[in-house]
Amino acid sequence: MISYAEHTLSNGLRVIAHRDPTSRMAAINLLYRVGARNENPNRTGFAHLFEHLMFRGTHDIPDFDTPVQMASGDNNAFTNNDYTDYYITLPKDNIETALWLEADRMMGLEISAEKLEAEKKVVIEEYKQRYLNQPYGDQWLLLRALCYKVHPYRWATIGLTPDHVRDATLDEVEAFYHRFYLPGNAILSVACDLDPDTVFRLAEKWFGEIKGSSLPSATFDPEPEQTAARREIVVRDVPATAITIAFPTGARLSRNFYLSDVISDLLAGGSSARLYQHLVKERQLFSAINAYITGDLDPGLFVVTGQLHPEIPTQRGEEAIWQELQDLASTMPTDYELEKVKNKFEAETIFGEINVMNKAMNLGFYDLTGDLPLINREVEIFRSISAQEVSTAAAEMFRPERSNTLIYEIGKA
Repeated sequence: MISYAEHTLSNGLRVIAHRDPTSRMAAINLLYRVGARNENPNRTGFAHLFEHLMFRGTHDIPDFDTPVQMASGDNNAFTNNDYTDYYITLPKDNIETALWLEADRMMGLEISAEKLEAEKKVVIEEYKQRYLNQPYGDQWLLLRALCYKVHPYRWATIGLTPDHVRDATLDEVEAFYHRFYLPGNAILSVACDLDPDTVFRLAEKWFGEIKGSSLPSATFDPEPEQTAARREIVVRDVPATAITIAFPTGARLSRNFYLSDVISDLLAGGSSARLYQHLVKERQLFSAINAYITGDLDPGLFVVTGQLHPEIPTQRGEEAIWQELQDLASTMPTDYELEKVKNKFEAETIFGEINVMNKAMNLGFYDLTGDLPLINREVEIFRSISAQEVSTAAAEMFRPERSNTLIYEIGKA
């Protein structure tokens, strides 16, 4: 159970405070409601580009990392399709250093032509190294385009093409910053041994004078219901034939999300789960196989992906995956299987709450969903799931007409 207090500054900044008397460290997490979903389809990759630019210094502080290090702290950031997250961990007595730095770059980021060009090169090189120049690197680029036809989840955080970042103008980048990097579009969550009123007072001190601005609510056309199977086969220089099958699943706050999460663990939650036991260990069809959900705010994906052993025909591997999916849909999991999955989730939740940064991050994320109290209800939700619900959900989800299959065949593209 994570205790917390919440407050909203007059400029719209949400502040969530958790007091942790066991930690001498303070975790400061600043989440911005901007991810790849908020980008123009003709200018993708901007949210990720800004994750880089935010470390390039402001008019007053040319180097972000040095003050953090001098305060015995550590910092980093990440971007996904739904939001961008910046976090700092440092001794509690130095908490104001973190708040000063985050407030400064919220209002005073210096985006010069020189800095922009430098970060463009970094992002484009990352695109090449991670997505184009390694085996299976473009899997998510291909899979998103296969699964989504309307929703902005159809492109990855890195963007549709490196050309979008390469061709971005300084005016376009500055407009993106002034549109999304606002107090009213951010959630500050703090976990440390300070009472919430002190945290709120410090937030007001450092962020209160930043001008607020209303940001139009982001609305997206819902992805149409998929009614026909989709399939793509690519030839790549890869070490093994790979099969990936993805299915639409529920939004983050839906019951279907939790059912899908349980199903993914039943299938691939460790070496004792069904896919590994049946397809890797017993039948020796795959060298590796996994199943997971994307966990997006809007309806996401349930993904099964595996690499075949040499000489195993692709069709045989696909049929084996479908057999496992249909077995779960037609036969309820045993009480032992289901209890094991539930125990695992509860244990991970409890252990996760030990880490002060995990708590700060989670508070920010759950506030983003619009249901902050959910942070303390999820174990109960998982505990309430029945074996019959699991099989019913599997039967509804694992239908051929809702499948998106991506095959990597061995060869030279």
